Amino acid sequence: MNFELQNQRILVTGATSGIGLDIARTLAELGADLVLFGRNRDKLDELQHELGASTLIVDITDETAVSKAFIEMPALDGLVNCAGISILDSVLDVGAEDLERIMATNVTASAVMARETARNMLEHGRQGSIVNVSSQAAMAALPDHLGYCASKAAMDAMTRVLCLELGPKGIRVNSVNPTVTLTPMAERAWADPAKRDPMLAAIPLGRFATPREVALPVAFLLSQAASMVSGTCLPVDGGFTSH
Repeated sequence: MNFELQNQRILVTGATSGIGLDIARTLAELGADLVLFGRNRDKLDELQHELGASTLIVDITDETAVSKAFIEMPALDGLVNCAGISILDSVLDVGAEDLERIMATNVTASAVMARETARNMLEHGRQGSIVNVSSQAAMAALPDHLGYCASKAAMDAMTRVLCLELGPKGIRVNSVNPTVTLTPMAERAWADPAKRDPMLAAIPLGRFATPREVALPVAFLLSQAASMVSGTCLPVDGGFTSH
């Protein structure tokens, strides 16, 4: 029973595609009541019908819009910060504007979402859980990923600070750090053997993750089964970061 999420209201950002979509579906299977933030109106409408979720079109990089979305937000028990972007360039070509975009979405927006969620939980007397979807890129250098690696390392640091400050209030905060995860977009991006094979060779389990293999650890960290787990950055990487 501790692994179930019955009667838990959980907000998921980036819920209309990729890992966020699988997280939303997995949490719904485990009984969670979902609030989904995204930018794809048609997909949000589809998920509202499919999962019985509450949905809202929100640009999470707009602090005013996020704060407004929380004005009438019902009591939350959990947050999954899954929305994120990646812009790949070598260190000799990386641009300040691209770095700012990456940090604005992956770090600043996630911090604002965590802030508003924590305020909501405290206002309603809830002791909840926040899970940040980080990356193995926070723990290991990847070519052409300067901005992405920096943003995910910042997210892990943010996770620890949130844990430190919110723990005394009964709010747990953790991150999951996946390897390459085979969403439809990633399957296309990693189809070239010249790119794919060296990465697979560096993963002791010899394969990439499925979205479900990321969603289930997220669900665990949201659940009471993880009631004493906070401040962790959990690799879901088949052993990639063991090197």
